[in-house]
Amino acid sequence: MVFASAAPAAAAEPQNGKDIATRWCASCHLVDRNQTSATYQAPPFGQIARTPDFNQNKLAFLLLMPHPNMPTVALNRAEVADLANYIRSLR
Repeated sequence: MVFASAAPAAAAEPQNGKDIATRWCASCHLVDRNQTSATYQAPPFGQIARTPDFNQNKLAFLLLMPHPNMPTVALNRAEVADLANYIRSLR
């Protein structure tokens, strides 16, 4: 996974994060309130959003060190910021 120069978190685009989540994450996680199927092994994004210490850095670390059932996801820092901003929007 390669991280490009960081975009400020305030400039993160939640809609782009939702698009990334739909493309990369929706086969396992519930990434949208309207999604009807996912695996039972992956937590829904709404649950992740409510984790008290969830933040962009924690998400970046999780993507760098994926667990065995998680595919390698190649996102740059701006995309991670967008994805984190989208997940936070689900609180």
